[in-house]
Amino acid sequence: MANTHYERLSFLDSTFLAMEDRNAHFHVAGVMKFAPGGLRTADGAVDIDRVKAHIESKLHRIPRYRQVLDWIPLEEHPVWVDDAFFDIDYHVRRATLTDERDDVELQRLTGTIFSQKLDRFRPLWEVWIVDGFEDDTLAMITKVHHCMIDGMAGVDLMKELLAPFPITDVGPIEPYEPRPSPSKTELLADEAVRRAAMPLQALRSFRHLSDSITGLAGEVDTRLRAMGKALGAGWLKNASQTPLNERIGPNREFKWMNVDLDEAKSVKNALGGTINDVVLTTVAGAVRKYLLSHDVAVDHLDFRVMAPVSVRSDSDQSLGNQVAMWLLDLPIELDTPRQRYRQIAEETAELKETNQALGASLLVQATSWTPSTILTSAMRLAGTNVRPFNMTVTNVPGPQIPIYFLDAMLEVQYPMVPLWTNHGVGIALFSYKGAISWGVVADSDSVTDLDRFVGYIDEAFRELVQAAKPKPARAKKTGKATGAKPKPAQKKRSSVKPEAAAKKPTAKKKPAAKKTPAAQKTADAKKPAAKKPPAKKTPATKKPAAKKTQAAKKTVAAVEKKPATRKSSAAQKQPATRKPAIKPTPPARS
Repeated sequence: MANTHYERLSFLDSTFLAMEDRNAHFHVAGVMKFAPGGLRTADGAVDIDRVKAHIESKLHRIPRYRQVLDWIPLEEHPVWVDDAFFDIDYHVRRATLTDERDDVELQRLTGTIFSQKLDRFRPLWEVWIVDGFEDDTLAMITKVHHCMIDGMAGVDLMKELLAPFPITDVGPIEPYEPRPSPSKTELLADEAVRRAAMPLQALRSFRHLSDSITGLAGEVDTRLRAMGKALGAGWLKNASQTPLNERIGPNREFKWMNVDLDEAKSVKNALGGTINDVVLTTVAGAVRKYLLSHDVAVDHLDFRVMAPVSVRSDSDQSLGNQVAMWLLDLPIELDTPRQRYRQIAEETAELKETNQALGASLLVQATSWTPSTILTSAMRLAGTNVRPFNMTVTNVPGPQIPIYFLDAMLEVQYPMVPLWTNHGVGIALFSYKGAISWGVVADSDSVTDLDRFVGYIDEAFRELVQAAKPKPARAKKTGKATGAKPKPAQKKRSSVKPEAAAKKPTAKKKPAAKKTPAAQKTADAKKPAAKKPPAKKTPATKKPAAKKTQAAKKTVAAVEKKPATRKSSAAQKQPATRKPAIKPTPPARS
């Protein structure tokens, strides 16, 4: 086998192959739209030959695109081998719009292409160049099997085909010489040798966890806790059954929409959290609206989404899948966007702290010894009976500067995720040049109102943006209230001033009580008159009584002064003259 070459698929990559059937297609796809004027010949036609040459000039950097699947005997584990009959014309195709010649027809064409499985006897990818638009734009539909690529690697592949500046010249095409593939016997023998060496490799991997014994113990504890958290996240129990989780067929429908990236940032800046929290809260709001429109009670539903998380290191530029999977409960039972956002932000923060993504990745590694025949049977059985989540939601960050395919500027890209068994809808997002593009794929047999669901996504996002804005109206109301109170308060104080002056001497009753009990009765008799409005007292008193009242005021004012002792004899005579005036006061007290 010295001159032959093959590469085993990882456990996760082979899982994506094992889960695929006639209805569940595991290819990752997308639609790119380019500005008018690029990729044209001198007479204005699409330069399809130039497109093929540009793609083929990059394939030596991404060799997986010229490899096909083979299988190890008995175990039936898939491997990659070079395709001896690679044909660029099969993989790069052209389509022309003839009806509406707009996005509506493009979405219909995209759904048709997404509904077709990739041929496993050829390299698992296709590129379609679409023209015929009324505004002279071009579109590119890409389709790659999930076993070849994950979302982050997909961004790396774009670096090969796209550039931050327009290019007119196509690079040279490197000669392709496929390496010989091993025979079935050689594959079986090599597999036996590999399995015999696995215990030693496992020991080496274990030692590689840390350089010191202390560090090793800490690392093992961290990883065991992460695996326990991943197992307890819901992988071993079913999520709730909803209208979005009926049995699916092979046909797909694809819709898209855009939101402003700055608006999404304004939400996370105002409420904390991340852009991913904004996305998940928007999805929760849309799911809530959709289920309620189908008369589904959402109060006790356990609706979970799976969010792929890259575990690829920054230095790792290899292809293949290096992703783990978060499971999150969407709080669709909560009424307001702020409540949903708060709970989702707390949940994602906890997932990061508990390393659930690491735990899921370790579980994948721990099961990598499972023979492929058992894996295939188990995954297909689980696909029909197990539903640990209801929907896939993935968010891939892209460049925020314009990029070009040759001389054609990319305007927008809408990604697509594959639908798992019994998953009627999947959501993928790609941020580029100040916008977040939403690609929403649905099984057209079980979900017949995808337009409604996409509309709910837009509504939920607008409601979240509005809920995150500050509310100046509350501050204005407070200002008016505080400004209105002082004015009447001042008026009351100014009108009560004469009576307030009368209250002060009555508060100092102690010295008057010691000297004259009758004077104390006189002061007590004046208390109701001080508290009650003068309007009530005026009709009960005659003019002579009013004069006596003025004399009483002089007497009380004199009590405050020290010489009041000299007038004590006059004070003793006052009660005899005021007795008739005191008699009408009891009704005033009541």
